[in-house]
Amino acid sequence: MDIKEAIPLFDALSQETRLRAFRLLVQAGQQGLPAGELSEKLGTPQNTLSFHLSHLSNAGIIRSRREGRSIIYSANYDVMHGLISFMVKDCCSEDLASIHEDKSNGCSIIELADCCDLIDKREEKR
Repeated sequence: MDIKEAIPLFDALSQETRLRAFRLLVQAGQQGLPAGELSEKLGTPQNTLSFHLSHLSNAGIIRSRREGRSIIYSANYDVMHGLISFMVKDCCSEDLASIHEDKSNGCSIIELADCCDLIDKREEKR
């Protein structure tokens, strides 16, 4: 992912209702949640939520599918992975954060150092 791909994702997530909806969808896993349940959990009217879900969907950070009369929304984990990787690779120094691929289970592992300890240690050396 490059910066031009990341900007629309940050834009989509930079509003409280959208960020809260996205976090609920991440927690829900691949099965996702119906729009009505999301609306209930967020305490947001369905027409307002529909606007926000459309914004997230247009950015590509969530997906939707129809099951009977319901529309089920789920997080797009590939896009989320790309955004997190972009942040760690391009925005943090290697001594603060790194990503390692775990080939045995096909996952990426993100390691975040305790930034305060590292900063304190650097200042002590000066």
